[in-house]
Amino acid sequence: MRAGAPEEILFVSKPHIGTFRLTGIVEKMRAEIIALGGDVRFESKVTDVLIENNRIEGVTLESGETLHSRHVVLALGHSSRDTLRMLEKRGVFLEAKSFAIGFRIEHPQSLVDRARFGRFAGHPELGAADYKLVHHASNGRAVYSFCMCPGGTVVAATSEPGRVVTNGMSQYSRNERNANAGIVVAINPEPDFPGGPLAGVALQETLESQAFDLGGRDYCAPGQLVGDFLRGNASTQLGEVQPSYQPGVRLGDLAPSLPAYAIDAIREALPMFGRQLAGFDRDDAVLTGVESRTSSPVRITRDAESLQSLNVRGLYPCGEGAGYAGGILSAGVDGIKVAEAVARDLA
Repeated sequence: MRAGAPEEILFVSKPHIGTFRLTGIVEKMRAEIIALGGDVRFESKVTDVLIENNRIEGVTLESGETLHSRHVVLALGHSSRDTLRMLEKRGVFLEAKSFAIGFRIEHPQSLVDRARFGRFAGHPELGAADYKLVHHASNGRAVYSFCMCPGGTVVAATSEPGRVVTNGMSQYSRNERNANAGIVVAINPEPDFPGGPLAGVALQETLESQAFDLGGRDYCAPGQLVGDFLRGNASTQLGEVQPSYQPGVRLGDLAPSLPAYAIDAIREALPMFGRQLAGFDRDDAVLTGVESRTSSPVRITRDAESLQSLNVRGLYPCGEGAGYAGGILSAGVDGIKVAEAVARDLA
């Protein structure tokens, strides 16, 4: 809270700061790091790691500068594909891990409020309602809601040209007209993407490139109304639900955007979710594709006690991109664990 987070993060079950407020909090945290003697560098991309005798000795920056250290915390994000490829080239032990793929779904927030709160929907003390849904499909796939954003927006999350990726966010107020969430299908290295530790990355890239093509190749996202998706018809016109994704949603058929097993599982799950949350499968709810970066498809495997890489001493994989967290809170907790492990090794 010292950095500006609201007091309720200490006791609410799902603490939420909001994207815009978070930027100010990070700025204050950065100032404290600098005041304590730390150094924060912008535009300082790490392009290589220095390894000698299975020991980390430092990193090389894109500028050509070398930073020497025998303790390096590798807290990369789950979209740092260039770094993962560099680590594989340098022989750092990596392994493919499970993740999930699917779409974003949008409903009026008022629908979710009524389904969850009944006659108390709209009460100022309750705020915007959320949900968590799971369905085990007949083809063996688990379909579930992911990163549910009450009163939020669907946002563009691509990190590379020629690809489209969706994500979701909510401001602290959670007062936008729509609720959104990922509706995703769990997938596994075997048999869904065999071929080595970076096979999941290759699958993500393929799906995101297909989404770029389906969206018209101008960074609009491909979309489809839920009713049309369930009936296998391409969508041509929006209903009451207006999608929030920018630069826009281009309606059509989402079936080509994911593997058939994922499409089949989501088609089975949506009516089941409608039984749990009234109106969830309404015809004019909007699906937007693709949601492909639910978590890292790679784990930079580490020792369970020292938290160091299995084959590079002094290298500490950390957080979501390294395969040890599934969101902001768990990534923060993992950061604390890794900091404690580094301190123990330095003691």
